Amino acid sequence: MNSYTPTREEAFALLKKYNSKEGLIRHALSVESVMGHFAGLFGEDPETWKIIGLVHDLDYEMYPDEHCHKCVELFEAHNWPKEYIRAVVSHGWGICTDVKPETPMEKTLYAVDELTGLVASAALVRPSKSILDIKAKSVKKKFKDKRFAAAVDREVIKKGTAFLEMDLNELITEVIAGMRPVAEEIGLKGNL
Repeated sequence: MNSYTPTREEAFALLKKYNSKEGLIRHALSVESVMGHFAGLFGEDPETWKIIGLVHDLDYEMYPDEHCHKCVELFEAHNWPKEYIRAVVSHGWGICTDVKPETPMEKTLYAVDELTGLVASAALVRPSKSILDIKAKSVKKKFKDKRFAAAVDREVIKKGTAFLEMDLNELITEVIAGMRPVAEEIGLKGNL
């Protein structure tokens, strides 16, 4: 068993080593915050969950064709724990990996990853351009419009709601709550 536990600072440095695009960094910060929020809801360790959220797309910018595969090599080179690596790989289940999310942390990452993108997009088209005043109802309306944020995989979000045994409205509400603490860092404080 690997006894090394990466710190948040190490995780962020690793993320920045392989990712420079502002949009990807903001997405990583969004997912980090949301994972911490859900860890609190489920009585789990927020620090571990946040680190997984922060680095879940580690290989996406530099190795998009090897997403969720190249990261294994990158994490192993830095001696990351196997359960962290598995959690990251499992968020690509059915898309680019066959590693099915099994733990609460894995299921949560799978459920919230795509949804954070939809919530961010929905916030940006509001007059306020803010996550701080958006409601689940607005996001749900955008969810139904397949042309809005078309790259967001709605089927993954639906599977994620089933994994977490939550309805879509509840999941959206909690994702919004999880993103609000980092509104400024992710460019969604808006003009409130």
